Amino acid sequence: MLYHLLVPLADEYTIFNVFRYLTFRSGGAVITSLIICFIIGPKIIAWLKSKQGAGQPIREDGPESHLLTKHGTPTMGGFMILISMVFSTLLWADLSNVYVWVVLLVTIGFGALGFYDDYMKLTKRSSKGISGKKKIFWQVAMSVAACYIIMIAANDNDATHLALPFLKTYLLDMGWFYIIFGCFVMVGSSNAVNLTDGLDGLAIVPMMIASSCFALISYLVGNAVFAEYLQLHAMPGSGEVAIICTSMVGAGLGFLWFNAPPAQVFMGDTGSLSLGAMLGSVSIITKHEFVLAIIGGLFVVEALSVIIQVRYYKMTGKRIFLMAPIHHHFEKKGWSEPTIVIRFWIIAVIFALIGLSTLKLR
Repeated sequence: MLYHLLVPLADEYTIFNVFRYLTFRSGGAVITSLIICFIIGPKIIAWLKSKQGAGQPIREDGPESHLLTKHGTPTMGGFMILISMVFSTLLWADLSNVYVWVVLLVTIGFGALGFYDDYMKLTKRSSKGISGKKKIFWQVAMSVAACYIIMIAANDNDATHLALPFLKTYLLDMGWFYIIFGCFVMVGSSNAVNLTDGLDGLAIVPMMIASSCFALISYLVGNAVFAEYLQLHAMPGSGEVAIICTSMVGAGLGFLWFNAPPAQVFMGDTGSLSLGAMLGSVSIITKHEFVLAIIGGLFVVEALSVIIQVRYYKMTGKRIFLMAPIHHHFEKKGWSEPTIVIRFWIIAVIFALIGLSTLKLR
């Protein structure tokens, strides 16, 4: 909004020239979403408490301590993240950019699905919301639509090609199969973040770390000069999604203020499904899908722990982990919640550094 209002005035008033710069607008997006989250946070939390009563239903098979420490805490806190992100993006982004709208609509769509899932859990007073099949169906439907639009918006030479880390010039042409691959990335990312969201502050900080990395990546691949210097595959127009990534960072910082142990609110599926999908869609736009698996390595580990646990149990009737996702395994082993959360944050930083190193090691 500000971009379209003030950039045309730059020729007459040079001070408005700063709105041409993506870096300035990205910084403005961080601050704006942070302030919005601080302002609306207490009001949304109070409203959620008044509506939810007993708060988020706690898993009966989960760690016993959760029945005491988590009882009464409201969920759907991701709503405040979405409001802050969307408003900040609309304020600072170039709204003529199709990629901005794709990521926004994916984020809002998955957020609405998560909101409905949270609502069903609350009305049923159960940790199980809508059925897995229905959830996957709508995730796949939204992902396929988003991937198709991204393909149409991209250059003909880039639309169906997959870039690989550590390889300078090689592009794998996947044809129309790229939509299926992109759908897998988006749905997988959404559910991986959802599985990670099990302890106070556990998911939001790695999400901010990953979003910061992809803000940088989108800025670099959207800039022809930087992309050529780093031997990245340039994606014209993709730099604008950095605004969404930085808006997420600001909103995440604001949400962490209320989600830090002991949490006043949980993000719920409203936040985790939408943020994971947002990250997946940005990785597809920037052609860094495999780098997402590295930068978001913590989310991958959490998801794999569930897959391995389920498959091994079906095959042998035994469990590898005391409980899945893996953060609950360490709870069962006696680790305190803050210890698990902070150590997982450290692991997320390590994965992010490894992922960013692929930008130069080509």
